[in-house]
Amino acid sequence: MEYKHRELVKALTMLLCQLPDDILYHILSYLDYKSLSRLSQVCKTTYHFVNRDAVWRKIAKEFLNTGITRNGRDIYPHIPLKERVKIAQNWYNGVCKIAAPIKWKIKLLPWLQLDGEVLFLSQAANIGAYHLRQDKGKVPRNPFAIYSGHNGDVCRFALTDSHLISGGSDGKVMVHSRRSNVSKELSGHNQEVNCLDARDRLIVSGSRDRTARIWTLDSSCPKYTITMYDRVWSVAINPTLSSFVTGTACCKNFSPLHIWDVERSECVCSLGSGFRRGAGVLDMQFESPFQLFTCGYDTFIRLWDLRLSPRKCVMEWEEPHDSALYCIQTDGNHMIASGSSYYGVVRLWDKRQTECLQFFQLTSDPVSSPVYCLRFSSSHLYAALATALYSMDFRHNPCNIR
Repeated sequence: MEYKHRELVKALTMLLCQLPDDILYHILSYLDYKSLSRLSQVCKTTYHFVNRDAVWRKIAKEFLNTGITRNGRDIYPHIPLKERVKIAQNWYNGVCKIAAPIKWKIKLLPWLQLDGEVLFLSQAANIGAYHLRQDKGKVPRNPFAIYSGHNGDVCRFALTDSHLISGGSDGKVMVHSRRSNVSKELSGHNQEVNCLDARDRLIVSGSRDRTARIWTLDSSCPKYTITMYDRVWSVAINPTLSSFVTGTACCKNFSPLHIWDVERSECVCSLGSGFRRGAGVLDMQFESPFQLFTCGYDTFIRLWDLRLSPRKCVMEWEEPHDSALYCIQTDGNHMIASGSSYYGVVRLWDKRQTECLQFFQLTSDPVSSPVYCLRFSSSHLYAALATALYSMDFRHNPCNIR
């Protein structure tokens, strides 16, 4: 009986594999990820066909952090989608291994950027570049390159394909070439540069001196200086390069969020209303030219749709322990990661739900530290705290943390 069953399965599999690819893709689109995994084990023919990215694409779009964005772009085309779907279940269930690969003795306000297999970490006046170990995601102790030039701590920095641009407590903006040892200094702010963003050849900086300044990679002085009514804590350039958003400390009875036209350096509109005093915006990210995520001292992550009325956000998620939110990042589809102001708390959110999905407390030190910045890939999340860089590996040797 068992022999006949195996022969029947084999015959059906051979018949299935004779179908045109487009019809077979359509049939397989009705299977969930468990059924696809079982089907791939039937024989070598089905294994090779089922492991194609085209088979897994529809499923991957419904999972967290698979690299398939809302508009269908694939962020990690070099990693098989089947593998990413497998890892995505660990993100959803909060299964990971936590380590602290880099520690330092004095308290700092570090910042992070992640570009493929290279992690950039600011420590005091320097920014180190670390090659992540291939297939392991581990951070080596020593950087392969160091970017310097500030006379004080680096507050924020941003990456383009060709340059690293940093803003410091000395009021300077430094432009470093990533392809050579050439650096140049941009002077204009007279207090610390709290925030900075760069896209293509456009740079926007914001400062404690209550100004936002627009630069280009070729300029030696600001193209425009915009005088604000408050300290500027966060900026984000629209992917279209036509506008940018500033987030301020909200010390006045005005909205802390403003959209500015790049060419005219004029305010286009304000976002939101009814912000309480002190509800400063600490971080923001454009997910598309019309979708903006913000977070800050009022404990909310907010999603703004710039095609709709600017007076109200379209969705919001509240930090359940009433902690300020220092940083956020999204996967371009369903997942948000946030860093809180106390005890190194990282939270994962599913945009389709209102409640927090997963919670991780990275440190139990008596002296609390915010998560100043976080960045993630398909398999790892990196978080910068006052005295250490933490890594969370969602692939191997899992330990369940809630």
